[in-house]
Amino acid sequence: MNIEGKLNAKGLKFALITSRFNDFITEKLVNGAIDCIVRHNGSEDNVSIIRVPGSFEIPQVAGITAKSGKYDAVICLGAVIRGETPHFDYVSAEVTKGIARVAGDSKIPVTYGIITADTVEQAIDRAGTKMGNRGFDAAMTAIEMADLIKKINKK
Repeated sequence: MNIEGKLNAKGLKFALITSRFNDFITEKLVNGAIDCIVRHNGSEDNVSIIRVPGSFEIPQVAGITAKSGKYDAVICLGAVIRGETPHFDYVSAEVTKGIARVAGDSKIPVTYGIITADTVEQAIDRAGTKMGNRGFDAAMTAIEMADLIKKINKK
């Protein structure tokens, strides 16, 4: 038996957890995620946007949101851009580990749409200009995984 998810967001409810820090980037990620959901038969009315101060706060809120039972998937969106101190290394590592931990502990998909970039230009490129949109990509993964998990749970 082969079980795989389809890209059909019809009837699915999504939580987008996004950072207000670097909002000139994160708003593009949010728009990309919503665009993906709508293009795959989802409804913008089934999308809740939850804003947190910075990327570091995303995993905690993702865990609470995933356990709420209100959503079929949680999509984490943020941008961590390297500066002149090691702060970037600590934040990006902890955000990544935190989201991975929440995803592993969750019964619903928790996807990673965090841009970690060395420069503002790299972040802009990954938010919808030259390198696609990481928000769109994270939403596409969430749609497929939500469908897959529903199929697994029906068996």
